Formats: sequence, structure tokens, C-alpha cells
Amino acid sequence: MNFLSQLIYDYGLVAMFFIIMLEYACFPVSSEIVLPLSGAVASINNTHFLVILPLSVLAGVIGTGICYGIGWFGGGAIINGIKKRFPKSEKSLDSSYERFHKNGASAVCIGRVIPLIRTYIALIAGAAKLSPSIYFPYSFLGITIWNTLLIGLGYSLRENYSKVATYYERYKHNLIPVLLVLIGFFIIQRIYKGKKIKKMSYKINEDI
Repeated sequence: MNFLSQLIYDYGLVAMFFIIMLEYACFPVSSEIVLPLSGAVASINNTHFLVILPLSVLAGVIGTGICYGIGWFGGGAIINGIKKRFPKSEKSLDSSYERFHKNGASAVCIGRVIPLIRTYIALIAGAAKLSPSIYFPYSFLGITIWNTLLIGLGYSLRENYSKVATYYERYKHNLIPVLLVLIGFFIIQRIYKGKKIKKMSYKINEDI
């Protein structure tokens, strides 16, 4: 992790982009450290929050797209291979699989903020052949919420960014329900807006 930290300090936004992309592509990099660190470095370098946040979201979408593509084309064989080679990953993969089949497309968004599940949900979604038109919008929403939270905290704390990981471990059981409520609110709002647009469209067609 010290190596990654040094890369971010030395190469700024470019290093942040690629490291965040790798984290979302299922590489063993902790977002609870990388994202707050990225926010802290951006703040110290006077890089505006509205510059680092969109870049981090784009990196996340690309990274999760890579993982999703691997799952799509490799499917169960890759997942089973990961379990055999890295036995500790089995719990994460099984949790992701269970969450996906229980909650469907919304699990892609919700899974982004749940430990264990968030790492491998892209592989599961790809293996299940979830439509890209569903996968990427839900992923975008989940990634945006997660990155805004962690990068925002790092941006505010600056040199004390490492406290984020400590507080996350201590309060994650309280934090996760709050995030799930927020995500649920966004999803319901989106569904409501979609229905409202359909009603308006139907009414216009009737009037015509």
C-alpha cells in the first residue's frame, strides 16, 4: 500500500485514475484506503473536488466494466478458478452470488457499498449475463455514491485521511444501512420518474 500511496503522491491524477480503475477491476486494492488518499492528495494539491470525483467515477466504471466483461465471457469457470486459487475469496463470491440472485439488478448498485460483496459483484453480474444497459447505469449510481463518500471524507480530512479506514471498520455496521437507505431512495425516485414520464407520454398520445 505504501507503494501505491507514493505513486499517487508522485503522479497525482494519472496514478489515482489507474489505481482506482484497478481496484474496481477486482485487483486486491482497498478502496477504503485508496479513495480517501486520492481525495486527500487532491485537496492538498488544490485540485477541485469536482475534478477528482468524475475522474474516479469514470475509472470505476471502466474498471468494473473489465471485471464484468471477464465474467461475461469466462463465466463460472473463472469464478471457480478464483475460489480454488484464493480460498479466502469463496465467502465474498458466494455472498455476491446470493445477493445478486436475491435482489437482481439493484444488487449491482447496493453491492457497491457492502464489504465482501462489492469486490466480486461485477463478475457475478457478467457471468449471469445481466444486460449492459441495466448493469452500467446501476453500477454508475453505486460507484458515484461510494466514491463521493470516501473521496469526500479524504478531501475534508487531508493529512488525516487514514482515519477514514479506521472509522469505517468501527462504524461500518451503522454506515451500511444508511447508505442502503440512500441508494433505495435514489432507485425509487428513478422508478417514480420513469412512471411519471410514461404517464405524461400516454396522456399526450391520448390528446393527439
